[in-house]
Amino acid sequence: MKKSTLFLLSILTGVASLAQEENSKDIGQIHGNVQTDVQYYNEDSLIGAPIVPEKTLMNGFANINYTRGNFAAGIRYESYLNALQGFPLGYRGSGIAYKYATYAMDNLEVTAGNYYEQFGSGMIFRAYEERQLGYDNAMDGFRLKYKPYRGVYLKGIYGKQRIFFSTGAGIVRGVDGEVVINELSDSLELKMKTRIVLGGSFVSKYQEDNNQAFILPENVGAFAGRINLYRGGFSFASEYVEKINDPSADNNFIYKKGQALLINTAYSQRGFGASFSAKKIDNMSFRSDRNEGQTNLFMNYLPSTSKQHTYNLPATLYPYAVQPNGEIALEGDVSYKLARKRKKRIRIEGTDEYKTPFNLRKYSTEISVNWSAAFAPDTTNIPNDSLRQGYTTKFFTPSNRVYFSDFNVEIKRKLTKDLKFVYSFFNMRYDKDIIEGKTGTGVVNARIHVLDVTYNINDENTIRVEAQHLGVNKKSNFYEDQGNWATALVEYTISPSWFFAVLDQFNYGNQEAEKRIHYFFGSVGYIKSANRFSIGYGRQRAGIFCVGGVCRVVPASNGLTFSLTSTF
Repeated sequence: MKKSTLFLLSILTGVASLAQEENSKDIGQIHGNVQTDVQYYNEDSLIGAPIVPEKTLMNGFANINYTRGNFAAGIRYESYLNALQGFPLGYRGSGIAYKYATYAMDNLEVTAGNYYEQFGSGMIFRAYEERQLGYDNAMDGFRLKYKPYRGVYLKGIYGKQRIFFSTGAGIVRGVDGEVVINELSDSLELKMKTRIVLGGSFVSKYQEDNNQAFILPENVGAFAGRINLYRGGFSFASEYVEKINDPSADNNFIYKKGQALLINTAYSQRGFGASFSAKKIDNMSFRSDRNEGQTNLFMNYLPSTSKQHTYNLPATLYPYAVQPNGEIALEGDVSYKLARKRKKRIRIEGTDEYKTPFNLRKYSTEISVNWSAAFAPDTTNIPNDSLRQGYTTKFFTPSNRVYFSDFNVEIKRKLTKDLKFVYSFFNMRYDKDIIEGKTGTGVVNARIHVLDVTYNINDENTIRVEAQHLGVNKKSNFYEDQGNWATALVEYTISPSWFFAVLDQFNYGNQEAEKRIHYFFGSVGYIKSANRFSIGYGRQRAGIFCVGGVCRVVPASNGLTFSLTSTF
């Protein structure tokens, strides 16, 4: 805290001196944003809501940024008194959790303090924030960016990672280079129809070996190579990462190297789009502290190859969390837009008048089909493993065990200028033993239907109705879990300021009769300029919240919620 305060004072002193410069009209700009989330918790043993001794919990933050020419600096003040249920317990108290100063000149940019950064797809290194998950592994140190020649981009990082209001034990170092072939000369930029981007990265960490049971490497390195191609509506991107032996709590301290391969392809033209992704991960947990768990101090990010759903039941009951110790995943997506038919005017016989016949395809229809699956790799355990390699893996061969699969279809249709609907179907297979670590539960097979209808009453008033149903397969080889669910939502919006919503979720198919509960929740919100207020009251069921394959468990709750966001 003392160091953060001194850093802040130095920034404010610099800003004041700039503002006092004689004959200077440009004293820079200050901008930022504020958010506060408060929740009051009622006791509710019926839904399994944990008792909250404080009754009220709060998460809040404020970003304040200053820019002047090539200089930028800022801070983020955060407060958790105490953190909302479901957020990591390490978030307690208040303080300056993020501070930085950046200066750029002559193709060189230098950042001191905190920063977020990503190399390639992120599989070798990604420092980022996902506030909804309570995830923040920001770097604290120095970062350099340099463009030595047109089309050539270099990055260098050095520092430690954030963990709550402190930093982790390990030191992280890395370099990344990227060459855009088309930008190397005027001739290439004008004549090459295919855009080619080549890149490579090296990242290492240092952590002292203080383990009494094993001799552990104090320096662990990883390297990556990537290529991106773009031509017309076609794109191809691939990256390969290899990590040397990195014994940790995640892999039970084995000395096997890690590997990851990601391939993304896509093609689009007017009214049609298709994409395919393939991914292999093997022993790719990469933390700056080998002893940490949960989502703490990950240096890299392993992208999810499954569709990120927004509707409540598919998004929070059975979402997929990427398995860093090993998975082989595939995803395919196809979308097609049925174009509107042009109206044909027909001349009425014997007259100079024309008529236009009724046309059901006055408005376009969009159809999307998506399939994804994640499999356990085909591995063989090593007997008498004196070298602690653990197992061998066939490079891109899945086993028969399916961790997760999701087949979904979405149809969007506009019936009139004021009425439209979206229908979605999901067929999910979800291995709770692996994804949630609940040994002995089994595999859930869920089928979900969603109908979403929106009607614009007039230019200011809109009503949206959403109905969802989840049914589980009750055959003997599947786990029934919580049984069937039904959800209904009604939203009413008065533009540009007011919005109202009422939600009911009913676990009517639970095997235990006392758990067949209605989860009612109502909310109202108001927007004025850059300020947004919302308040809600009711029950919220337990679930899993995921963003990009990274998840946190959200416990059940009953009570009042209040949220304020503002930008300036």
